[in-house]
Amino acid sequence: GIGEYANLRTGLPCHLHPSSALYGLGYTPDYLVYHELIMTTKEYMRCVTAVEPEWLAEMGPMFFSIKTGHSSRLEKRKREKEEREVMEREAAEAEEAEKKRTELEQLRSAVHKARGTSTRRRTSIVTPGAVSSSRMRTPRRVGL
Repeated sequence: GIGEYANLRTGLPCHLHPSSALYGLGYTPDYLVYHELIMTTKEYMRCVTAVEPEWLAEMGPMFFSIKTGHSSRLEKRKREKEEREVMEREAAEAEEAEKKRTELEQLRSAVHKARGTSTRRRTSIVTPGAVSSSRMRTPRRVGL
């Protein structure tokens, strides 16, 4: 009937509340978002807004998604195969980069070991407002 909808989450039928502005609109929008459900002999939706289905997928992707139709299973399998190949290629490139980084780190370590220096850099702890001990002076007194 007019004003009858199916809840996308539960599948239960819901009806527009007669006090809703969309109730007497003359046509029923395809998708609604409601704020309040009133349970009587039927479930009535109050505080209702008409929305586009794309908005639901955009604003609530954890609840809604848009199904994309594939013209054939063959096309879907082809697309999945291409995606898998791209992922495998990216994984191989990442593995190669990691291997190069490890080799470079080992080479640096060997060079430092041969020189007798540490691979770790010396760092000093910097505290805001602190002055090094070599620059500490007695404050000048400005007096009368």
